[in-house]
Amino acid sequence: IASLLFHGGLHYGIDFAGGTLVQVKFSQPTTPDDIRNALKGLDLGSSTIQQFEDASGGEFLIRVEKSKSDLVGLSDEIKATLDKVYGADHVDIRRVEMVGPKVGEDLRRKGFMAIIYALVGILIYVTFRFEFKFALGAVVALFHDVIITVGIFSLLDKEFSLSILAALLAIVGYSLNDTIVVYDRIRENLRKPGKRSYEELINTSINETLNRTILTSVTTILVLVSLFFLGGGVIHDFAFALMIGVIVGTYSSIFIASPIVIGMKGIKSFQGKRSRMST
Repeated sequence: IASLLFHGGLHYGIDFAGGTLVQVKFSQPTTPDDIRNALKGLDLGSSTIQQFEDASGGEFLIRVEKSKSDLVGLSDEIKATLDKVYGADHVDIRRVEMVGPKVGEDLRRKGFMAIIYALVGILIYVTFRFEFKFALGAVVALFHDVIITVGIFSLLDKEFSLSILAALLAIVGYSLNDTIVVYDRIRENLRKPGKRSYEELINTSINETLNRTILTSVTTILVLVSLFFLGGGVIHDFAFALMIGVIVGTYSSIFIASPIVIGMKGIKSFQGKRSRMST
């Protein structure tokens, strides 16, 4: 939260801020710095150039975060300038995407509302399947996972795009699954006869599911590390967001969701004792 408030907030990508994305294929070797120097005369403002792994020449994404009334004209200017520097036969425009500022703002609003709706839906569903104290613990843990992931992206000045929003929703689903596994074991142990305290019962339930939680998380992280290093620049940040989410989600399922259930149980017991004393 501090990184969002004091570090300048999120660095929104073209999907949310508006602008133009041009994917260019070169038949001869070049570098992002060379392309940036070639386009220097266009005054593109805030722009990034990202390279794909490609053996023959190179393929690049040119992202221009600039509000212009003629976005189509902007892509044509980029094509004409690159043709002049590299030659028209050596430049191939593979893809052009344009998002206006108003469309980007609408996508940003709908994206964050999707996360809110997901959390509210989870609160209702878990309350129905378990109890409200379990639902509250799950939602607080999920909110924690989302905030930590978004905060790290803000702190590192990484681009926040639709793919990262999709990663956040995937993190919510993954973390919820971990939490539900623990909750289900707690519910099973509550039905068993015995005189263990509530805290001991939850601690036992966490320990019984700990191996499963850790092994699942490690397996998932190994896959995400492979995507991070071998998947190319397009899904680099997506894999990075998922790695953060899996690590933080594993932590929150054990150390946040279940302790909140204990805390809610303690509050309920305290209120019951207080009402009996008053009568």
